[in-house]
Amino acid sequence: MAMSASASLSKAVKQQYMELPQGEKVQAMYIWIDGTGEGLRCKTRTLDSEPKSIEDLPEWNFDGSSTYQSEGSNSDMYLVPAAMFRDPFRKDPNKLVLCEVLKYNRKPAETNLRITCSAVMKMVEEQHPWFGMEQEYTILGTDGHPFGWPSNGFPGPQGPYYCGVGADKAYGRDIVEAHYRACLYAGVEICGTNAEVMPAQWEFQIGPSEGINMGDHLWVARFILHRVCEDFGVVASFDPKPIPGNWNGAGCHTNFSTKEMREDGGLKAIEDSIEKLGKRHSYHIRAYDPKGGLDNARRLTGHHETSNINEFSAGVANRGASIRIPRNVGQEKRGYFEDRRPSANCDPYGVTEALIRTCLLNEEGDEPADY
Repeated sequence: MAMSASASLSKAVKQQYMELPQGEKVQAMYIWIDGTGEGLRCKTRTLDSEPKSIEDLPEWNFDGSSTYQSEGSNSDMYLVPAAMFRDPFRKDPNKLVLCEVLKYNRKPAETNLRITCSAVMKMVEEQHPWFGMEQEYTILGTDGHPFGWPSNGFPGPQGPYYCGVGADKAYGRDIVEAHYRACLYAGVEICGTNAEVMPAQWEFQIGPSEGINMGDHLWVARFILHRVCEDFGVVASFDPKPIPGNWNGAGCHTNFSTKEMREDGGLKAIEDSIEKLGKRHSYHIRAYDPKGGLDNARRLTGHHETSNINEFSAGVANRGASIRIPRNVGQEKRGYFEDRRPSANCDPYGVTEALIRTCLLNEEGDEPADY
């Protein structure tokens, strides 16, 4: 199993330094999405006192030419704090700070999807849109080989691994437990976790989160996962189809509801939204992975619990459909629906914004409206 060299460094030695008092100073780790639309970057600055709100955090900058976000001749980019969390690695009073990225002219960077998502969420805030996103991922060695798989071959076929227990079924639970507890400490709205169908594949769920909080909390949960895996010397992959062949891919199923859908008789509003989604399938496919659908094409084949990328479908309790209505929602005539199309490496800002535009703002056609 190829693990990073840093994993073999003594964590006990590091801990003696981490226990030193830091006085009144606070370490704030600024986090942002790079030019790939899926990679995360971070750097730390010292603050003179503990920030109590976003307004207490200064703007900062970074070299965008090293993050696929600018040319070297005009490389400074702005980091604008957007959401703050407790730091589970350095602990209180230190902070994790999720930032938006602005270009030299103060316009949003191409991969800053938060800014339009936030504007769209404000337009529908009286409808109280709730989201829950089910983030699947695969644990890999630094050589790209799935964690715990035989070095020259494959484990037994899928079947015993989903929600499995035992050394021959659950690969990497230590990482999952560490990530879960770190998210709870940070204040991330994590609501569950489970082993997935492919061995070394896991899932955690974020939500219910209202409006822009969905994207903020999922991105920070991803950052925490990458940091936890760094400590263990392995890699978290959000590739939608990390292993070709007869193995499940990785998605980010997105559950959605509004106040109307959650109230008595809300099933009609759910069915109305599904009808709108069916007329705008290609727009959503483009919004549901960072490569405009190319990544998802490897996953959405109509096999391995997926729908076909070229067809829209919906059904009660149907995991092979684009949209699934949970059985209890069909029985109670209210609740939420699950969009099963988003890829594991989707941008949650892009996914949630697309759902709002189509279901609540009644947009049609292949392009988003400009408000």
